[in-house]
Amino acid sequence: MAAEEKNVRRATVIDKEPDATGGYWSNRPENTLPPPDMMGAYMRNRPVAPEGVATRKAWIIGTGIAGLAAAFYLIRDGGMPAGNITLIDSLDIEGGSLDGAGDPEQGYLVRGGREMNWNYDNFWDLFQDVPALELPAGYSVLDEYRAVNDNDPNYSKARLMHQQGKIQDFSTFGLSKPQQWELVKLMLKRKEDLDDVTIEDYFSGGFLQSNFWFFWRSMFAFENWQSLLEMKLYMHRFLDAIDGLNDMSALVFPKYNQYESFVKPLVKMLREQGVQVTFGTRVYDLEMRVEGETRTVTGLRCRVDGKDTLLPVAQGDLVFALTGSMTEGTAYGDMETVPVLKRPRETPGQDSDWALWHNLAAQSPIFGKPAKFHGDIDRSMWESATLTCRPSPLVDKIKALSVNDPYSGRTVTGGVITFTDSNWVLSFTVNRQPHFVDQPRDVLVVWVYALLMDQNGNHVAKPMPACTGREILAELCYHLGIVDQLDEIAANTKVRTALMPYITAQFMPRAAGDRPHVVPRGCTNLGLLGQFVETRNDVVFTMESSVRTARVAVYTLLDLPKQVPDLSPTQYDIRNLIKAARALNNKEPFPGERLLRRVLDKTYFAHILPPLPDTERSRSGFVEEEMSWLVGKGSSALKDLSTRLETLRETLSKRGK
Repeated sequence: MAAEEKNVRRATVIDKEPDATGGYWSNRPENTLPPPDMMGAYMRNRPVAPEGVATRKAWIIGTGIAGLAAAFYLIRDGGMPAGNITLIDSLDIEGGSLDGAGDPEQGYLVRGGREMNWNYDNFWDLFQDVPALELPAGYSVLDEYRAVNDNDPNYSKARLMHQQGKIQDFSTFGLSKPQQWELVKLMLKRKEDLDDVTIEDYFSGGFLQSNFWFFWRSMFAFENWQSLLEMKLYMHRFLDAIDGLNDMSALVFPKYNQYESFVKPLVKMLREQGVQVTFGTRVYDLEMRVEGETRTVTGLRCRVDGKDTLLPVAQGDLVFALTGSMTEGTAYGDMETVPVLKRPRETPGQDSDWALWHNLAAQSPIFGKPAKFHGDIDRSMWESATLTCRPSPLVDKIKALSVNDPYSGRTVTGGVITFTDSNWVLSFTVNRQPHFVDQPRDVLVVWVYALLMDQNGNHVAKPMPACTGREILAELCYHLGIVDQLDEIAANTKVRTALMPYITAQFMPRAAGDRPHVVPRGCTNLGLLGQFVETRNDVVFTMESSVRTARVAVYTLLDLPKQVPDLSPTQYDIRNLIKAARALNNKEPFPGERLLRRVLDKTYFAHILPPLPDTERSRSGFVEEEMSWLVGKGSSALKDLSTRLETLRETLSKRGK
């Protein structure tokens, strides 16, 4: 490396995972870096490859999106030869939880789906460099994704249903003023004050029965007893999308299932570059050399064909490992059989993808507390069902609820449709068809899932995990109002089920220290990936967060002079704050909005305000209403906010002394 380059690297200390909430950022001579959450071409710089990287190797445990992303960034930004990288998996196919399999005869199967939005900045950074699945050479997966979504906007015309087939009004969140303030106050709370607090600990019973909560819980798969902290993080992460929450117009979807849309083209590129993949190998522990406060991985303890072996890790080599697994221990069923869980309810055991994290945690508290997440499967479990449908009354009903003809290749239901009076909190969705590349044109693939696993159905007197595929189909048909045609529907439908004991384990209530950092303190060559590691501000249960952890790990372990941008700064944008306030207030002008309009009207900034709804009330009436709020109930809310800000000011003042 040239002397000038070394001097440049010494001049600026680069935090690989910057935190936009960590303090005030400003332009100044000693700060050459952009704001921590800046996105754009300036962040696309390619750093000079670290000295000696050509002779170093990387071992990546897990071939889900996090492991694949680690390989990608090692090559693109780290300059490591692809042939020096080995991916290891206990399965016999890449992709991890991003699956998609089956055929029209046996039935297709996807355990889950992916709702995405445009500010998945790390995810799109990766896939703008991955060759497209179907478009000609020179196009990327991102190009392909944009071509599909820009020409086929997503939205739902039947987001909520009830009373056996009736569309429920889903035009607003249905939140009262006190319930709106519950959300506002949550956004103002410090993350550090929410350790181990649950959603139902904080929110009122009325809030948990609102349209908003049905939108939220069915879209993101939150349970009432899970982490309030994680819900807060979601509020910040998706603030820009909140006005599209009710009709799902804020979302974009892939053309095909998650495996064929993302895993297949990424794996193809990595293999062609020379990345090695080893299947059927479970890494259950890491051998380490401990010297004072430092830890260095020296070997991978593996089980292959029932036999233990040790893969040595040489000096200078890197190890990237997945902690925990959402889809570990999945039990499968079909039209006539019930899925049977094979994992103990208390602990997954050594023959599971949780074993590695368990054994690391036994070595040191820096590796967190896995039992906080897997220790109560009754509260982390839900079940999904994939329906392979030929023409029947079920398909006819789906057509009536769809934005476009289901066979047109365009948006169908526009996301999940949720039954608000379902004991299971049952939802279903039909994505663009065909959902699989080889899917026949007269077949529809429907995905069904429920949140509550301990309640009897409204039609089938059993909890969902005790049901066969046919019984789940009957419950769905009941809520659609077509259960009287079940025999004809069942004759033209194949059902495959997946019961996942840890599918929302990442949402379980947690506290600081329960999850390890991406690069745990003192680790010289180990990075931890996936949904069970600590990041500064990001959420879990997204492909974006998996890619982020991989990118942070690569940049940190190779000490690259490059940052992983913090979350897109949309949460600080006054336009998003204003439209979120309007959405929370059931699309009515929020308190103070009309006064704000008086101030900004006919100025350069007038465009940031949403249009006023049509009304017959006089303008003077508007002002009276605003003033009434300010001196009435609103004043107590403002006082509460003022008190919180004063407390925060005093705390910061004490820290500064």
